[in-house]
Amino acid sequence: MAALSDVVVGPVNLAARIDEALAVQALAFGLTDEEIGVRRHIVYRHLLQPGAWALGAQTESGRLVGFVYGMPNDRGHWWSTVVEPYLRRQGIDHWLDDSFVITELHVHPAFQGRGIGRSLITSITDGVDQPRSILSALDFESPARGLYRSLGYQDLARPVHFPSAPSPYVVMGAPLPLLRGN
Repeated sequence: MAALSDVVVGPVNLAARIDEALAVQALAFGLTDEEIGVRRHIVYRHLLQPGAWALGAQTESGRLVGFVYGMPNDRGHWWSTVVEPYLRRQGIDHWLDDSFVITELHVHPAFQGRGIGRSLITSITDGVDQPRSILSALDFESPARGLYRSLGYQDLARPVHFPSAPSPYVVMGAPLPLLRGN
């Protein structure tokens, strides 16, 4: 477990705390109630995948203020089937093999900028056997993209269009372990 002043990062039973996690995600990502309902089912399904696990960032009182979860990539998963053609066009679809996918990473807006996201993502990737990590992020310059770049993630494909997502995404990848520093 990593301590960041009054916040501790460590294992969390995300399935048991799904409503708290989705409340953080809704604030951090701007989700509607309908989107939260859809994501609840997606998270439960993801957590049943082999090798899926989660970490949480909690205050001393136990309030969940951030979380990350991911799993070893499987080309049969929906996300992979969407991003594979984009990566194949670049000649780099091998990134989908032997990779750990950061499925979700969110920090409550009031707790952002304190190193919590960095601690969550480095802690989860430090605990995996895969030699690289991949993720998707909204395709605009944001603090999240800056964080990912500082950890060694590079743009692999963009713009990537997910069905029913109004904004384009970028797929990013990094060798593991992730870079340290800021």
